[in-house]
Amino acid sequence: MYTHILIATDGSELAQKGLDHGLSLAKKLGGTVTIVNVSEPIPAYAMGAEFGMTTPAIDFEAWMQGGREAAARILGQAREAAERVGVAAETVHVEGRRPAEAIVETARERDCNLIVMASHGRRGLGRLFLGSQTIETLTHSPVPVLVVR
Repeated sequence: MYTHILIATDGSELAQKGLDHGLSLAKKLGGTVTIVNVSEPIPAYAMGAEFGMTTPAIDFEAWMQGGREAAARILGQAREAAERVGVAAETVHVEGRRPAEAIVETARERDCNLIVMASHGRRGLGRLFLGSQTIETLTHSPVPVLVVR
């Protein structure tokens, strides 16, 4: 049924539950997984005076490098988890995109037939609700989305 599962993770505790669930499902079904982590674009308010703000600008390259380092750590741990349970896994880091857009796009590009993700990430007020990125993924995904709580 599900032969190629995309698992989205941001490295949070809840995302780990999604990763574990997705890997377990892939193992039981004999499928493969693509594990994706997304580094969001630098927020406009962090651009500083260049955008009429009074806050100091964030170093763009340092922001991107921080995202790359976090993704390498998160995806490395996810790959190790997949190896432990014997599931073939590919990892993908998408930079400078909104998570929902990147998740849906990656699922399309990689011909995934299921997306597994947590009900919300660790970001701001969105963590109090189902999660704006989860809702957006559900709304735009061409394939079923399994939301893990």
